[in-house]
Formats: sequence, C-alpha cells, structure tokens
Amino acid sequence: MKNQKKIIIQLAIAVAAIILILESAYIVKETEQVVITQFGKPVGDAKTTPGLKFRAPFIQKTNYFEKRYMEWDGDPNQVPTKDKKFIFVDSYARWQITDPLQFFIRLTNERGAQSRLDDILDGETRDFIANHDIEEAVRSTNRTPMQSGLIGEEVGDTLIDITVGRLKIQEMILKSANQKASDLGIVILDFRLKRLNYVTEVREQVYERMKSERFRIAEKFRSEGQGEASKINGERDRDLKVIQSEAFRQAEEIMGQADARAASIYANAYNQTAASRNLYSFAKTMETFEKTFDSTTTIVLSTKSELYRFLVGLE
Repeated sequence: MKNQKKIIIQLAIAVAAIILILESAYIVKETEQVVITQFGKPVGDAKTTPGLKFRAPFIQKTNYFEKRYMEWDGDPNQVPTKDKKFIFVDSYARWQITDPLQFFIRLTNERGAQSRLDDILDGETRDFIANHDIEEAVRSTNRTPMQSGLIGEEVGDTLIDITVGRLKIQEMILKSANQKASDLGIVILDFRLKRLNYVTEVREQVYERMKSERFRIAEKFRSEGQGEASKINGERDRDLKVIQSEAFRQAEEIMGQADARAASIYANAYNQTAASRNLYSFAKTMETFEKTFDSTTTIVLSTKSELYRFLVGLE
C-alpha cells in the first residue's frame, strides 16, 4: 500500500514537472520574435533569435510577432488636388516590426498596427496629394510622349511640365510617414500610389474636355486642308490658263505657217497653170496657122492681134 502511494506521488511529481516544463519552455521560429509579459506588462528584452527559450510558468505569457515584411493595402479615398480636381487614390505599402517591445507597448498587436498605419499613410497621402496638381501625381518625368501623326504632335504640345512628379511624392509620403511612425517600433519600407482615377463627375468633365480638344484639332486640320485645297485649285487654274494660252499661241503660229504654206502652194499652182495655158494657146495658134495659111496666102494683121504677137515672137 505504501508502495502504491509512493508510485502515485512520483507520477504526480513527474506530471507536474512535465506541465511545468511545458509551461516554461517555448520555441522562437526564424520568422518570429517574442515579447514576454507578466500580468500584462512586458518583462525583459524581446526575443528575436530563433531557438528554445524559457519563461516563468503560469505567470508569464509569450506574445509572438511577425519578423518578415508585411503589407498594408489602403482603401481608395477621394482626395482633392491642389488644382481642385477630385480623384480616387488607392495606395499600397510594406512595413516591418523592428522593435517588438516598443511595438507591443504602443500598438499591442498587428491589428492595432494596421489601424495606426491607416491613420498615418492615409493622412500623409491626402496631405501631399492636396499640395500638388493632378499632373504631378500622375506623371513621373517630363519625357516627350511617343507621337504618331499630326494629332500626336498636337496632343504632345498640350502637356504641362512637372517639377515634382509621382515618384518624388511617393518618396515624400514615405519619409513623412516614417517620421510619424518612428516611436511605434515599426519601419515603413516602401510606399506606392497603386491607382489614381477621377471621380465620376470629374471624369465626365475630362472626357468632354478631351473630346472638345480633339474637335479643335480636327477643325484646325480641316481649315488647313481647305486652305491648301484652295491654294492647289488656284495653282491648277493658273497653270491651266498658262497651258491654254501657250497652246493657243502655238496653234495660231501653226495656222499662220499653214496659211503661208497654202498661199505659196496656191501661187505656185497658179503660175504653173498660167504657163500651161500660154503653151496651149501657142500650140492651138500654130495649129490654126498650119491649117489656114500656105505659101500663097496674104494677110493683113493689126499690131494688137494675137496672131501678130506670135509672128513677131518668132523673129
């Protein structure tokens, strides 16, 4: 009986020792860091190195925190810009716990940190966006946009030069937010403006302005086209008149040359016809002489007679 009691006591002591060891020992992983609290208050330094650790059982509690980078994804907020344009801003950030003890004292847990980051980053984003024009928040550089055709050149000419830019605004928000979070035991590693968009009312106004700008460019092109068409038509009419005038001059020259040539041909033909007529008359006269006269014939002729003219021509 005494042996059974002894065994039970030993088993009880062993169980108590096991429970005591389990309550006092804890493991810190590579991705974790631990703050020990006693009755809700931090005790000692934070445990940031991995391995097996011990604590006072029952009265001390382990609080685990993430050692890796964590993300913060803000809700889209309506923010006015310096030039009084309302836009939705959707932002994103990464952060890390660098001082677990200070983090626990100020924020208690990661949920509290997310809520505090909402206040800091949303506030800084609103402030810096409100202090700059919409072009500064949208564009990062003054690079020349790619242009295709005359419309691309017209639109490119309307771009406004920026002095700060989106990247610089992000850097300023990150720097200011880290200053405000310096006593929270965290560091904000990166901040980005994920998406910017106009509110519905402003978006419609922007679309209307874009359409009116395109209409203005189209009207300019039409006006320039009409002016160029008038210029081309004027040059065409002038060239046509020059061609017609030159053609008329050449036609008149050709007609004059043709008339002169025809007159020469007519004159030559007339001269040839007169000679032929004289020859015929001479031949017929000779034929008449042959049939009318012989060696015994005596005639009296006037000096105006054609026969006399031929007889005189024979001398």
